[in-house]
Amino acid sequence: MRIVVDLNRCEGYAQCAFLAPDVFVMHGQEALMYDPGPGEERSEQVLRAAAACPVQAITVEGEVLSDVR
Repeated sequence: MRIVVDLNRCEGYAQCAFLAPDVFVMHGQEALMYDPGPGEERSEQVLRAAAACPVQAITVEGEVLSDVR
């Protein structure tokens, strides 16, 4: 799995950091840092975080779980 965050689109709502804190971390109020290649064991958290992004700044590529609720 590979994650790409459009940092120009990201507005710092931090929903991703709440849902996948091992992958996304806010530094200050606007700076997002993230692991672009988290392990497959985090795929459910990452997919939930990407879906929760209000501005859809997170793209997930590669093999991921297909049944996220």
